[in-house]
Amino acid sequence: MSAFAAAVDLLFADPNIGRDAVHTPDGGTPVPVRIIVRRADEVTGFGEARLWSETTRIDLRVAEVANPRPGDRIDIGGDAFLIQGEPIRDRERLVWTVDLRPA
Repeated sequence: MSAFAAAVDLLFADPNIGRDAVHTPDGGTPVPVRIIVRRADEVTGFGEARLWSETTRIDLRVAEVANPRPGDRIDIGGDAFLIQGEPIRDRERLVWTVDLRPA
């Protein structure tokens, strides 16, 4: 295991950063996973206007979810979300970042 992989595992295991969730592939079986939630606001430029929107993004470990797809379900503390758009993998290919929308 590389130093980066060990560091990622520690971050996801930290109770102050990581959270328990359930990933259910579209038409598949639910699997418990650890996630890092990022509920950042996003400001998008549109001509001269700036649009503000709430976003929900999470990080998933590639070791736990090999191929997240749009339409997969993520349950976080009683709230259900669907993956929207294409997931993006980090440079080290250890973490997926996915955008969510309420289910």
